[in-house]
Amino acid sequence: MTFKAILFDLDGTLLEHDMRNDFIPQYFALLTRHMAEWIPPQKLVACVMRGSDAVTENDGYRTNEEVFAEVFYPLVGYPREEMEPRFMDFYTRVFPALRQHAAPKPEARLVVQTAFDKGYDVVIATNPHFPAIATQHRLAWAGVEDFPYRKVTSYENSHFAKPSLGYYREILDELGCAPEAALMVGDEAMDMVAARLGCSTFLIPGPATKMAEIDPPPTYQGTLADVIALLHAM
Repeated sequence: MTFKAILFDLDGTLLEHDMRNDFIPQYFALLTRHMAEWIPPQKLVACVMRGSDAVTENDGYRTNEEVFAEVFYPLVGYPREEMEPRFMDFYTRVFPALRQHAAPKPEARLVVQTAFDKGYDVVIATNPHFPAIATQHRLAWAGVEDFPYRKVTSYENSHFAKPSLGYYREILDELGCAPEAALMVGDEAMDMVAARLGCSTFLIPGPATKMAEIDPPPTYQGTLADVIALLHAM
Protein backbone atom coordinates (compact mmCIF):
# COMPACT_ATOMS: atom_id res chain seq x y z
CA MET A 1 0.00 0.00 0.00
CA THR A 2 1.25 3.48 -0.89
CA PHE A 3 0.34 6.42 1.31
CA LYS A 4 0.12 10.10 0.43
CA ALA A 5 -0.57 11.46 3.92
CA ILE A 6 0.35 10.50 7.47
CA LEU A 7 -1.84 11.83 10.30
CA PHE A 8 -0.35 11.74 13.78
CA ASP A 9 -2.36 12.06 16.96
CA LEU A 10 -0.39 14.03 19.55
CA ASP A 11 -1.37 13.22 23.15
CA GLY A 12 -0.47 9.64 24.04
CA THR A 13 1.02 9.07 20.59
CA LEU A 14 3.92 11.50 20.15
CA LEU A 15 3.68 12.94 23.67
CA GLU A 16 3.69 10.66 26.69
CA HIS A 17 1.27 11.44 29.48
CA ASP A 18 -1.90 10.21 31.12
CA MET A 19 -4.47 12.66 29.77
CA ARG A 20 -7.51 11.59 31.79
CA ASN A 21 -5.98 10.76 35.15
CA ASP A 22 -3.15 13.29 35.41
CA PHE A 23 -2.92 15.95 32.70
CA ILE A 24 -6.55 17.13 32.62
CA PRO A 25 -6.89 17.31 36.45
CA GLN A 26 -3.65 19.30 36.63
CA TYR A 27 -4.85 21.51 33.76
CA PHE A 28 -8.06 22.35 35.58
CA ALA A 29 -6.17 22.97 38.82
CA LEU A 30 -4.04 25.62 37.12
CA LEU A 31 -6.91 27.09 35.10
CA THR A 32 -9.29 27.47 38.03
CA ARG A 33 -6.56 29.07 40.13
CA HIS A 34 -5.76 31.52 37.34
CA MET A 35 -9.41 32.45 36.82
CA ALA A 36 -10.59 32.32 40.46
CA GLU A 37 -10.85 36.11 40.72
CA TRP A 38 -13.64 36.08 38.12
CA ILE A 39 -15.22 32.60 38.06
CA PRO A 40 -15.66 30.14 40.97
CA PRO A 41 -13.67 26.95 40.30
CA GLN A 42 -16.57 24.48 40.21
CA LYS A 43 -18.56 26.75 37.93
CA LEU A 44 -15.61 27.19 35.59
CA VAL A 45 -15.01 23.45 35.26
CA ALA A 46 -18.69 22.81 34.58
CA CYS A 47 -18.82 25.55 31.94
CA VAL A 48 -15.65 24.35 30.21
CA MET A 49 -17.07 20.83 30.07
CA ARG A 50 -20.35 22.12 28.59
CA GLY A 51 -18.39 24.01 25.95
CA SER A 52 -16.24 20.97 25.25
CA ASP A 53 -19.34 18.81 24.81
CA ALA A 54 -20.65 21.32 22.28
CA VAL A 55 -17.38 21.08 20.35
CA THR A 56 -17.63 17.28 20.27
CA GLU A 57 -21.12 17.63 18.79
CA ASN A 58 -20.18 20.34 16.27
CA ASP A 59 -22.06 19.84 13.00
CA GLY A 60 -19.47 21.59 10.85
CA TYR A 61 -21.20 24.91 10.18
CA ARG A 62 -18.96 26.87 12.55
CA THR A 63 -15.44 26.46 13.85
CA ASN A 64 -14.94 24.69 17.16
CA GLU A 65 -13.76 28.02 18.57
CA GLU A 66 -17.06 29.67 17.65
CA VAL A 67 -19.13 26.78 19.01
CA PHE A 68 -17.23 26.78 22.29
CA ALA A 69 -17.57 30.56 22.68
CA GLU A 70 -21.32 30.54 21.98
CA VAL A 71 -21.86 28.07 24.82
CA PHE A 72 -19.15 29.00 27.29
CA TYR A 73 -19.25 32.79 27.68
CA PRO A 74 -23.01 33.10 28.31
CA LEU A 75 -22.70 30.36 30.95
CA VAL A 76 -19.92 32.14 32.85
CA GLY A 77 -21.75 35.45 32.58
CA TYR A 78 -18.99 37.54 31.01
CA PRO A 79 -18.70 38.87 27.46
CA ARG A 80 -16.17 37.08 25.28
CA GLU A 81 -14.19 40.26 24.57
CA GLU A 82 -13.60 40.71 28.29
CA MET A 83 -12.71 37.13 29.26
CA GLU A 84 -10.93 35.72 26.22
CA PRO A 85 -7.72 37.76 26.79
CA ARG A 86 -7.52 36.32 30.29
CA PHE A 87 -7.71 32.79 28.93
CA MET A 88 -5.07 33.56 26.31
CA ASP A 89 -2.88 34.92 29.11
CA PHE A 90 -3.34 31.57 30.87
CA TYR A 91 -2.23 29.62 27.79
CA THR A 92 0.74 31.93 27.27
CA ARG A 93 2.09 32.15 30.80
CA VAL A 94 0.61 29.33 32.92
CA PHE A 95 -0.16 26.39 30.64
CA PRO A 96 3.59 25.73 30.00
CA ALA A 97 3.90 24.60 33.65
CA LEU A 98 2.04 21.44 32.64
CA ARG A 99 5.17 20.29 30.83
CA GLN A 100 6.24 18.47 33.99
CA HIS A 101 3.28 16.13 33.50
CA ALA A 102 4.33 15.09 30.00
CA ALA A 103 7.39 13.66 28.29
CA PRO A 104 8.46 13.22 24.68
CA LYS A 105 8.44 9.68 23.37
CA PRO A 106 11.99 8.69 22.34
CA GLU A 107 11.00 7.91 18.74
CA ALA A 108 8.60 10.85 18.29
CA ARG A 109 10.95 13.15 16.42
CA LEU A 110 12.39 10.36 14.29
CA VAL A 111 8.99 9.07 13.18
CA VAL A 112 7.88 12.57 12.13
CA GLN A 113 11.21 13.21 10.40
CA THR A 114 10.89 9.89 8.58
CA ALA A 115 7.42 10.81 7.31
CA PHE A 116 8.77 14.08 5.92
CA ASP A 117 11.87 12.42 4.46
CA LYS A 118 9.63 9.95 2.62
CA GLY A 119 7.70 12.83 1.07
CA TYR A 120 4.34 12.40 2.80
CA ASP A 121 1.92 15.15 3.63
CA VAL A 122 2.14 15.21 7.43
CA VAL A 123 -0.66 16.38 9.72
CA ILE A 124 -0.84 16.68 13.49
CA ALA A 125 -4.37 15.35 13.98
CA THR A 126 -4.91 16.13 17.64
CA ASN A 127 -8.44 16.42 18.98
CA PRO A 128 -9.17 20.15 18.40
CA HIS A 129 -10.60 21.20 21.75
CA PHE A 130 -7.62 23.45 22.57
CA PRO A 131 -6.53 26.72 20.96
CA ALA A 132 -3.50 26.61 18.68
CA ILE A 133 -1.20 28.12 21.32
CA ALA A 134 -1.83 25.14 23.64
CA THR A 135 -1.14 22.69 20.83
CA GLN A 136 2.11 24.46 19.97
CA HIS A 137 3.27 24.10 23.57
CA ARG A 138 2.52 20.37 23.47
CA LEU A 139 4.30 19.95 20.15
CA ALA A 140 7.35 21.59 21.73
CA TRP A 141 7.16 19.23 24.71
CA ALA A 142 7.14 16.31 22.25
CA GLY A 143 10.15 17.79 20.43
CA VAL A 144 8.32 18.05 17.10
CA GLU A 145 7.26 21.70 16.94
CA ASP A 146 9.54 22.82 14.09
CA PHE A 147 8.28 20.75 11.14
CA PRO A 148 6.36 22.27 8.18
CA TYR A 149 3.12 20.37 8.78
CA ARG A 150 0.34 20.60 6.21
CA LYS A 151 -2.05 21.16 9.11
CA VAL A 152 -2.05 21.16 12.90
CA THR A 153 -5.64 20.86 14.03
CA SER A 154 -6.87 23.29 16.69
CA TYR A 155 -10.22 24.70 17.68
CA GLU A 156 -9.61 27.75 15.47
CA ASN A 157 -9.19 25.78 12.21
CA SER A 158 -11.49 22.79 12.72
CA HIS A 159 -15.24 22.38 12.31
CA PHE A 160 -15.49 18.94 13.90
CA ALA A 161 -13.85 16.96 16.69
CA LYS A 162 -12.97 13.33 17.21
CA PRO A 163 -14.56 10.82 16.91
CA SER A 164 -16.69 12.47 14.19
CA LEU A 165 -15.81 11.22 10.72
CA GLY A 166 -16.30 14.83 9.62
CA TYR A 167 -13.05 15.63 11.44
CA TYR A 168 -11.11 13.26 9.19
CA ARG A 169 -13.01 14.24 6.05
CA GLU A 170 -12.13 17.89 6.65
CA ILE A 171 -8.42 17.12 6.90
CA LEU A 172 -8.37 14.85 3.86
CA ASP A 173 -10.37 17.33 1.78
CA GLU A 174 -7.85 20.05 2.58
CA LEU A 175 -5.01 17.75 1.55
CA GLY A 176 -6.79 16.55 -1.57
CA CYS A 177 -6.12 13.03 -0.34
CA ALA A 178 -8.33 9.98 -0.77
CA PRO A 179 -8.95 8.13 2.51
CA GLU A 180 -7.31 5.01 1.08
CA ALA A 181 -4.07 6.97 0.70
CA ALA A 182 -3.94 8.11 4.34
CA LEU A 183 -2.54 6.50 7.48
CA MET A 184 -3.86 7.63 10.89
CA VAL A 185 -1.50 6.93 13.80
CA GLY A 186 -3.00 7.15 17.28
CA ASP A 187 -3.62 5.54 20.63
CA GLU A 188 -7.41 5.62 21.04
CA ALA A 189 -10.64 4.41 19.48
CA MET A 190 -11.35 7.98 18.37
CA ASP A 191 -8.24 7.74 16.17
CA MET A 192 -8.99 4.30 14.79
CA VAL A 193 -12.48 5.33 13.58
CA ALA A 194 -10.74 6.90 10.56
CA ALA A 195 -10.81 3.38 9.15
CA ARG A 196 -14.55 3.80 8.57
CA LEU A 197 -13.70 6.29 5.83
CA GLY A 198 -11.21 3.89 4.28
CA CYS A 199 -8.02 5.14 5.96
CA SER A 200 -5.38 2.73 7.18
CA THR A 201 -4.80 2.99 10.92
CA PHE A 202 -1.89 2.28 13.23
CA LEU A 203 -2.62 1.78 16.93
CA ILE A 204 0.07 2.74 19.47
CA PRO A 205 -1.26 1.22 22.72
CA GLY A 206 -0.87 3.37 25.83
CA PRO A 207 -2.63 4.45 29.04
CA ALA A 208 -5.66 5.82 27.16
CA THR A 209 -6.12 2.77 24.94
CA LYS A 210 -9.30 0.80 25.55
CA MET A 211 -9.15 -2.18 23.26
CA ALA A 212 -12.81 -3.10 23.81
CA GLU A 213 -13.85 0.25 22.29
CA ILE A 214 -11.77 -0.01 19.14
CA ASP A 215 -13.99 -0.77 16.16
CA PRO A 216 -13.01 -1.41 13.43
CA PRO A 217 -9.72 -3.02 14.48
CA PRO A 218 -6.51 -1.23 13.47
CA THR A 219 -4.73 -2.06 10.26
CA TYR A 220 -1.45 -2.12 12.16
CA GLN A 221 -0.47 -2.16 15.81
CA GLY A 222 2.85 -1.61 17.56
CA THR A 223 5.25 1.10 18.66
CA LEU A 224 6.47 4.27 17.01
CA ALA A 225 9.55 2.29 16.01
CA ASP A 226 7.23 -0.04 14.13
CA VAL A 227 5.67 2.95 12.36
CA ILE A 228 9.16 4.02 11.28
CA ALA A 229 9.82 0.53 9.93
CA LEU A 230 6.53 0.56 8.05
CA LEU A 231 7.26 3.93 6.45
CA HIS A 232 10.70 2.71 5.35
CA ALA A 233 9.08 -0.37 3.83
CA MET A 234 6.62 1.63 1.72
